[in-house]
Amino acid sequence: MPTTEQKLEPLQTDWDSIPVEQVQEGIQRQMIVGKNVMICRFRFAPNLVTPAHDHPHEQMTLIQKGRVLFTIGDEQRIVKAGDVLHFPSGTWHGATMLDEEVVLIDVFSPIREDFLTSS
Repeated sequence: MPTTEQKLEPLQTDWDSIPVEQVQEGIQRQMIVGKNVMICRFRFAPNLVTPAHDHPHEQMTLIQKGRVLFTIGDEQRIVKAGDVLHFPSGTWHGATMLDEEVVLIDVFSPIREDFLTSS
């Protein structure tokens, strides 16, 4: 993946061409990284829980497949394929995957440097 110091060129690609990283058991991640924005595709095993957390990055999440119980602050809501969520910077959030594989598309700005160093 390019660092923010590298000159970036326009890009057209598809998810099949992007390497798959096993983040932990039950979570796979693919990343396309720009200078100020990144897009990630995550695959989660059924019933997997991601602990609630916050971060300084603005995040938009498209549910591509499956159903997810999201905790957003003190609220919980179930979202399904086709739904989109927006998490402003600093929003406390977590997720529980429900009864099938879940595929999420996450867009972050600025880029998640922690994702680059953990891959």
